[in-house]
Amino acid sequence: MSTPMTHIACSSLSFAWPDGSEVFDEFQLTVGPGRTGLIGLNGCGKSTLLRLIAGELTPTEGHIRTRGEIGYLPQNLVLDTALRVDAALGIAGTRAALHAIEAGDVREEQFAAVGDDWDVEERARATLDQLGLGHIGLDRTIGEMSGGECVLLRLAALLLARPGVLLLDEPTNNLDLYARRRLYEAIGAWAGVLVVVSHDRELLERVDQIADLRDGSVTWYGGNLSEYEEALAVEQEAAERMVRVAEADVQRQKRELADAQVKLARRKRYGQKMSDNKREPKIVMGNRKRAAQESAGKHRLMHAGKLAEAKERLDDAVEAVRDDDEIRVELPHTKVHPGQGVLVLRDLELAYGARVSGGFELRGPERIALVGRNGAGKTTLLRTIAGQLAPVSGEATPQLPLGFLPQRLDVLDDGLSVVENVARFAPNATDNRIRARLAHFLFKGGRAERPVGTLSGGERFRAALAALLLAEPAPQLLMLDEPTNNLDMASVRRLTAALESYEGALIVASHDVPFLESLGITRWLLLDGELRDTTAEAVAPER
Repeated sequence: MSTPMTHIACSSLSFAWPDGSEVFDEFQLTVGPGRTGLIGLNGCGKSTLLRLIAGELTPTEGHIRTRGEIGYLPQNLVLDTALRVDAALGIAGTRAALHAIEAGDVREEQFAAVGDDWDVEERARATLDQLGLGHIGLDRTIGEMSGGECVLLRLAALLLARPGVLLLDEPTNNLDLYARRRLYEAIGAWAGVLVVVSHDRELLERVDQIADLRDGSVTWYGGNLSEYEEALAVEQEAAERMVRVAEADVQRQKRELADAQVKLARRKRYGQKMSDNKREPKIVMGNRKRAAQESAGKHRLMHAGKLAEAKERLDDAVEAVRDDDEIRVELPHTKVHPGQGVLVLRDLELAYGARVSGGFELRGPERIALVGRNGAGKTTLLRTIAGQLAPVSGEATPQLPLGFLPQRLDVLDDGLSVVENVARFAPNATDNRIRARLAHFLFKGGRAERPVGTLSGGERFRAALAALLLAEPAPQLLMLDEPTNNLDMASVRRLTAALESYEGALIVASHDVPFLESLGITRWLLLDGELRDTTAEAVAPER
């Protein structure tokens, strides 16, 4: 259980990946009780920091100290599909001993296994119900659950364990709106130390403080995301004002240096004229010339020094103004004409039970939002259309080249570099063309050589998107499964702008309703056993 002393302390922490890529150098961090939102651009080290605190990675140098047990929910959760729910919750042994005692087994080891946890099943079911998993039986297996349900199950296990320190990395990824609200409630009730990495605005509105990780150090802001943005806007306005003041100072110092040089040149000409006319004794003119040269030198040094100081102040002011790199998504020219056939679904039954009765056609550059609860079959439908899964019956027939970016981003080979992965999708593209495209996705120079297995979630998304868009032939039907997972807010804005200009057909499965609404969706489809038309208002009536 948490105590007022529960905290996290990182001192002189350094960490680099095996390829030499440095993430932290002499990093300092102290986190006390309360809910902390850890934010920053993709690739700045947020997930790496959580993994270091959780003990999954070992720092190169420095120390990490924590008070209280640590519970960690990773960004990319992988659970054994054969694992039972009670085992995933960490109560299988206690539960088995409890059932044995109830059946008449009075051996000492059974009582020792139960300890004081006689209500373990009741607490487990109450926790599952709190997170909207009341329908999940303790004897079910992970393979019967959706990705979103697995995330909530792992969170239930952490809540049952009652750790003093809770680390959550993008916990709302893959969760539908109902599940997200359950998660928000659980986080709102948390009383210990909580550090959450997220790009979910609604979640970050529920934290007590924001830790902004940037350039290898953390800046703290009291309050939630809205208060952070207000404070940052004031900071940036002041920083931009300082830049203008510093620029004006540099120009003034340049003018003063130029004026001084003009005056010195006039004095030199006057001295030379006096020397030519021999109006003063030679020794007097020599002394005057040396004095003038010394004075001129001091004058130049003084003004040059002032100019150098002004330039240094300008550099400091410019550095305080944020100019964060953003991805530049350049979608291929893939125009689909109105009425042109794109996709046909006919009497389709999917592998896990969802159906498309009768016929469904996508024609022209339609923009489809595919919505539904976790486990409804959205990913299964997209994978079936992409040819990755065979339907139980019926047909799914794309009529144009398609590109599919899956939710798990498992199209990439972790052992290959970013540039090598992209080259697999475009074997005829030159190395220079691939690297030029990757630069638009912020993989410049040595970053393009990094193994995919070392990338953050947002970096991995950028690499997968680059591979998709450089593929041959270019996709005229673009299918995206939860594309905003792991993306920072700047990247979401850039992705939105790029998709707005895309001229092909688009199918986007997402629980991020504001993102979907920004895409100019022409048709909302709800998958809930059957595929049927719906509206944005029906998807999120509270908006």
